[in-house]
Amino acid sequence: MKVLLVNGSSNMAGSTFTALSEVAGTLQKEGIETEIFQLGSAAIRECTACGACALMQKNACVFKDDCVNELIEKAAGADGFVFGTPVYYAHPSGRLLSALDRAFYAGGSAFAHKPGFAVAVARRAGTTASLDAVTKHFTINQMPVVSSTYWTMVHGAVAEDVPQDLEGLQTMRNAARNMAWLLKCIEAGKNAGILPPKAERGARTNFIR
Repeated sequence: MKVLLVNGSSNMAGSTFTALSEVAGTLQKEGIETEIFQLGSAAIRECTACGACALMQKNACVFKDDCVNELIEKAAGADGFVFGTPVYYAHPSGRLLSALDRAFYAGGSAFAHKPGFAVAVARRAGTTASLDAVTKHFTINQMPVVSSTYWTMVHGAVAEDVPQDLEGLQTMRNAARNMAWLLKCIEAGKNAGILPPKAERGARTNFIR
């Protein structure tokens, strides 16, 4: 079993990476393989809702000049996800939202029915709003949301601040243990012949006529 942790910060070794590393270390102790995927600092296109990905039917975005298709490919081989973001103006990083919008729109099947949770890192405020924005990608795509003993956030202006947030790191570890437990439960269910349900499709209601 493998969990893909996505670092939505352009600072590849900053406070968000530090929080994700705490999660990864706990998952590894639980026997779960991990990989931290860096979105990096290069530009990432936003989704234009062009629909070209549906016409291609290749589980990929039509735009190939950034890391989004690589993210989709790695997601297909993962069993669970953690998406980490710094907080800017009380919202997640734009690069993470752009990547998730396109990855879920073009390659949603790579994420469906796989558990995940978001991690927000801030100097002070805006964490819960950021967690809400990222988590909405899970709940529209049939993904179990992993919980913890508090909201999955840590505080620190720089990476060196994060270890001082003892409760935040404790929350990371508890979320990681819950992730490992849920992954093992899902694996046991598959071995017993319990498969994910097939969703109904087709009904679309427009409110402006």
